[in-house]
Amino acid sequence: MMYQLRKTSSRAFTAENRSGAVGSGGQANNGRKGAPCIVGFRQGQTIELLNCDGPGVVRHIWMTLPPGNADHMRNVILRMYWDGQEHPSVEAPIGDFFGVAHGRQVKMQSDCVSMQAGKGLNCWIPMPFRKKAVITIENDSSSDVAMLFYQIDATVGDELDEQAGCFHARFRRNNPCPMHEDFVIADHIKGQGVYLGTTLGVRSIYRDCWWGEGEVKFYIDGDSDYPTICGTGAEDYMGSAWGLEEVLTPYQGAPLVDGENGLYSIYRFHVRDPIYFQDSLKVTVQQIGYGPIDKAERYFGDRLVHYRAAGASEEDDHRYFELSDDYSAVAYWYQTLPSQPFDHFPNREERSRDLLDGKGESGPGRSDV
Repeated sequence: MMYQLRKTSSRAFTAENRSGAVGSGGQANNGRKGAPCIVGFRQGQTIELLNCDGPGVVRHIWMTLPPGNADHMRNVILRMYWDGQEHPSVEAPIGDFFGVAHGRQVKMQSDCVSMQAGKGLNCWIPMPFRKKAVITIENDSSSDVAMLFYQIDATVGDELDEQAGCFHARFRRNNPCPMHEDFVIADHIKGQGVYLGTTLGVRSIYRDCWWGEGEVKFYIDGDSDYPTICGTGAEDYMGSAWGLEEVLTPYQGAPLVDGENGLYSIYRFHVRDPIYFQDSLKVTVQQIGYGPIDKAERYFGDRLVHYRAAGASEEDDHRYFELSDDYSAVAYWYQTLPSQPFDHFPNREERSRDLLDGKGESGPGRSDV
């Protein structure tokens, strides 16, 4: 409750007050805005943004850097470590983490993460920690970042019960995802937890169809061949239907719908429909399109596997069929510690391929911000 008084203390970690110390903000230039950012975030450099003893909760993260560079949005990497665990619980490019895939910068607004005007990056997901929180940022792009502005707001002294899970998020990309295989959004999650949401990016390679018929599946607590939860389609998962339009709502939406270049970014946060697991979780999405079967046969040849669409007559020349597209995702969840170390994190070339031009900027469909 916003009006409830608590025996906690508020802190802010910034470029000017790196330690978040009490009474230490705004000292540069005699308090007249002397050090609002880190100047010269060098290529290859890692900076510690927060190091805070617990118990406490990270309440809000805001950051920005000079806009218009997809290389930076896809290859500046955010990592978070909780309670002394040596491997990160969060590992993701900043653009994808804050809700927009493909290194693009467009307006994105949700109650969990946002990209205001495509420039102001915000995260409102609470992140509890018991002993210590460490947040770092790495410039793994091909160039320096001229300026990095940030503010991380936290409280310390919070009373955390045993049910307070630790926040996790990880990035995956498969370009292209092999045909007849589901793209894995999240896997190797072991422990008790709750799945919070997904930022999903799709670069549609074969465009003579609608790409988004694939079902999102949640394999919970040992599910093997079939999942406990199975949706009806990718656009359905984020609350839309019959295709996709740009739309933003508090918990689901599509900030990027660029049919000309085949670029899509959608999000879904399960704040009001949490997905709980007690032992394990795996999340996948199928690669299934819908379109004219004759064109698909010419394009895919012997690889084509197709199905008659629901409600279609035998004379209908459109079918569901398997695709091979470029998928990426950030999965967000809470769980108990210790958590499993993440497997392969895509390197710079794997993260960037087919998204950037020679200058590290967005290729066709580049945002004008």
